[in-house]
Amino acid sequence: MGAGPTADPRPPGAQVRAAVDVAAPSWLTELLVPVKAPIDWKRAVRAVAGIAGPVAIGIATGHILPGVLAAIGGMCGTVTSISGPYRDRARRSGFAVSAGAIGFFLGALAGEHGWWTVVLVVGVAAFSGVISAAGNNASLASLQLLVYLVLGTHESTVVSPGTALTWFAVGAGWALLLSIGAWPLRATAPERELVAVVFDRIATLLTLSGTPAARGGRHALTTALNKAYDALLAARSRLHGRDQVYRRLFLVLSDATPVVEASVALLSGRHRPPKSVVDAVHTLAAAVRADEPPVDLALPEQGSPAVLTLVDGLRAVAAVLADEDLADRPDRPDHRRPGVRDRLDVWFDDVLAGPAAWLHALRLAVCMAAAEVLTQLVPLERSYWLALTVAIVLKPDFGSVFARAVQRGGGTLVGAVLGAGVLALNPNGWVLVVLAAAIAFLLPITQVRQFGMFSTTLTPLVILLLEIGHAGSWELLLARVVDTLVGCAIVLVFGYLLWPGSRTPRIGGRLADAVDAVADYADLALRAHPQGRNSLRRRTYRQLSDLRTELQRVLVEPSAAGRLAAAWYPAIIGLERVTGSVTKVAVEIGRGDPVAPGDDVDLVVAALRDIADAVRAERPPADPPKVGVEQLAGAVSNIGVVVSAIRGPDLKD
Repeated sequence: MGAGPTADPRPPGAQVRAAVDVAAPSWLTELLVPVKAPIDWKRAVRAVAGIAGPVAIGIATGHILPGVLAAIGGMCGTVTSISGPYRDRARRSGFAVSAGAIGFFLGALAGEHGWWTVVLVVGVAAFSGVISAAGNNASLASLQLLVYLVLGTHESTVVSPGTALTWFAVGAGWALLLSIGAWPLRATAPERELVAVVFDRIATLLTLSGTPAARGGRHALTTALNKAYDALLAARSRLHGRDQVYRRLFLVLSDATPVVEASVALLSGRHRPPKSVVDAVHTLAAAVRADEPPVDLALPEQGSPAVLTLVDGLRAVAAVLADEDLADRPDRPDHRRPGVRDRLDVWFDDVLAGPAAWLHALRLAVCMAAAEVLTQLVPLERSYWLALTVAIVLKPDFGSVFARAVQRGGGTLVGAVLGAGVLALNPNGWVLVVLAAAIAFLLPITQVRQFGMFSTTLTPLVILLLEIGHAGSWELLLARVVDTLVGCAIVLVFGYLLWPGSRTPRIGGRLADAVDAVADYADLALRAHPQGRNSLRRRTYRQLSDLRTELQRVLVEPSAAGRLAAAWYPAIIGLERVTGSVTKVAVEIGRGDPVAPGDDVDLVVAALRDIADAVRAERPPADPPKVGVEQLAGAVSNIGVVVSAIRGPDLKD
């Protein structure tokens, strides 16, 4: 995929079709291989305290039931917690545990009252699917609402609704306190860490320049930049310039823009800077973390335009970190955080403008209805587990239903066998505490790696908490296996195989929009218009990152949609390289190189517009343009990669 379109003597369509044939079985690899991620030890320890702690207190005091209910609330607060800015933690977990508490109370209030419970569960499922369109936090909260509604129906046979809600709230509040308790003492530490990670990723990218791993390094840098900007923009919109630390961090991130652009330019040129430059980047990262001025940077005075731009950017960042008085520095860029009404307007536009959210809500409601109706017609032992399986597998968000059904279904099945098998061995109370602590420790570790691994960890924990009074029951093992298999079958049949369009998701429109975004950036940057170039570059990379994520979701489909995504994936790589080539030219122009002729720039921009139009019109794009300057040769060559990828598959998406 890294070679240009002329590296293979076969026609472009044949190349892509061959790639599809080879990549078709890769859906299984994409489905099973976990994501590599560092272990968040702090979250793991907080998970143990938040979940196993209440159980231990309950056993020690002889009040096991309140301890278990508090642990269920702690589980809700634990799985929804994140690392990062404390405000983000409070908002994300606060919304989620509030939704979980509401669901738990409604479930306990409704109980197992026949068809009225069916109506309630189906209605809440539809509501959860709709509100998930409001964003990641809303999607997470809607899942907690639905899951704990189902769990509440089970607890209704044990305690009163008021008691269930009280102890759930105690446990959820305890987990939330563990997550944000250090806020008064270390208020800006998470934001400083996010900005420092940006410089860590820059240093890594510079060392990887010219190697096959460079593309992954640039993706990691894009992700780090997105997280840092999102966190600081949210913080600055509330502080209005009053906080010196946030102001300094924002200026550091703003002044790091030339550093990022120069790093991308070096990557495009496959050029690695001197080691002293990489060491200086590491030094700045350490200074940001420590919130102190950096030591002297040993930076070179000579080098290529990209290296000199990188050096100037590093010196500017060092000056900001060393500046004790930032009063005269302009606070840029000036972003206003949308108000509640603005965000609601955007959400209503997203929901009402298209059928995606409504169709997903309908699919979730249909699957939950099938599960609930089946429990009314067939005498299943502890039938709530069937609806719980459907809710966890077909969670209220968007993505590959097939992947979730296989990963979460398989993980839930394995976890159910493990959890029920442990209980069947009838361990004593303190052994259960140790088991709960061990499983809770693994929750944050598996959560960021793969849905299946997370489900395998979460399921036995749920079984231990809900069935702690039924230890020694081997019938529980069989009941869990049957309920899990039936729940997965409901999702696969009603939510995937029989659901219209589930195996042919439309991705062409998003690809065309991404190409248009690259064209807009090229049209601005190649004409040496610096005003707005940085923000447009960030938006372009963010859009490409989102598109890459969407294609990766579809890659796990063993269908024509998965093969189409595999065929189009080289187009994403080509678009990222086009953007990098444009950034390289823009950096060189900023260091004194001449601006490319306007006619040649027009040809490059027109070629990108034609690719977008071709995807929308389901026709092959035109050949890459011929330009008269070597300056734009890299961009044109990478446009050829995009053209080859788009020509390969049948454009009916």
